[in-house]
Amino acid sequence: MTLFTNIIDIISEHGIAFLKASWMTISITAISLLFAMIIGFIFSSFKISSNKILNRIADLYIGIIRGTPLIVQIMFLYYGIANFVTLSSFTAGALALGIHTGAYIAEIIRGAVQSIDRGQLEAARSLGMPKSLAMRRIIFPQAYKRAIPPLGNQFIISLKDSSLVAYISVTDLYNTALTVQGENFMPFETYFVVGLYYLIIVLIFTFITNKVEKKLDVSKPKEALPA
Repeated sequence: MTLFTNIIDIISEHGIAFLKASWMTISITAISLLFAMIIGFIFSSFKISSNKILNRIADLYIGIIRGTPLIVQIMFLYYGIANFVTLSSFTAGALALGIHTGAYIAEIIRGAVQSIDRGQLEAARSLGMPKSLAMRRIIFPQAYKRAIPPLGNQFIISLKDSSLVAYISVTDLYNTALTVQGENFMPFETYFVVGLYYLIIVLIFTFITNKVEKKLDVSKPKEALPA
């Protein structure tokens, strides 16, 4: 009973602070995802390009990002380049999350594009359609539909990964939890409460993603062009 009472007390006393922190978490995640989508599209284009130099650049970027921890990337952007450019903690966190997530999104988009039957592209080319137009009108629309489920999963992972920006003083949910538990000395109850906030946000985002999937009917394959 005491445990339940403590949880209720934390919510009633710090509920507003957690709500503000939730908005900060959502904001930094949304901005980083916008940046990540741009990066992902660019580097996925590099990956599927016939230009070997672009392939190498994409492989180098993806290899470095996937091979180093996100917390190191955050610290590098916030502290490592401080001698050259001064970034706010929010900006550094959003950039680091965007750069990190962009590598995974690039691979998701590349995989989705390459999963489309190549015969569709060849059929379009045989009808006189330029490759760029065929990619834009035939391949990409199908690829993006197929990419929605893994992109949704990646977005949720990014939302949870955003908790690491607490270590550069961004007042997100995890940072607020650190502060609250430092004041009340009730880490279990405090992290239980912040876990509920994260869970609610993830469930809302999952609901939206599922609605988008159903609206676009991603499970229904598009018929191939006639040869």
